[in-house]
Amino acid sequence: MFKFLEKNKKLLVYAPLVVYWLILFVATTLPAASMPSFGVVDKVNHLLAYFILAILLFLTLLFQQKVPLSLNKAAGYALIICSLYGMLDEVHQIFIPGRSAEFLDLFADIIGAGLGVLFMIILVKRSGYELKSGF
Repeated sequence: MFKFLEKNKKLLVYAPLVVYWLILFVATTLPAASMPSFGVVDKVNHLLAYFILAILLFLTLLFQQKVPLSLNKAAGYALIICSLYGMLDEVHQIFIPGRSAEFLDLFADIIGAGLGVLFMIILVKRSGYELKSGF
């Protein structure tokens, strides 16, 4: 599975990351009154959103070839980038009508990103996918 994703990374990894991140940004930029209600606890939405973001970002970092990364470094960078984006997103929401910055939202973002990264580490290790040499 990972070799197939790596071979088709532009279409199956890079493009989905860009599209997903744009959707995430637009969704958090909409005023709260115009957001659809899914009947799911807000924190679960944050957790799931960042779980998916972390998976896509982890794969992007793992497959990119400009700076080959080890599994642990790709995981660490994905977690750091997702966490920083979560912080920026919470600050950004202060300026959106009907929205606010909440520490618990950021906490849910970071937990979701951590679970996404952990999920991918387990999948990569169990698949036997061999990484190119990275640092």
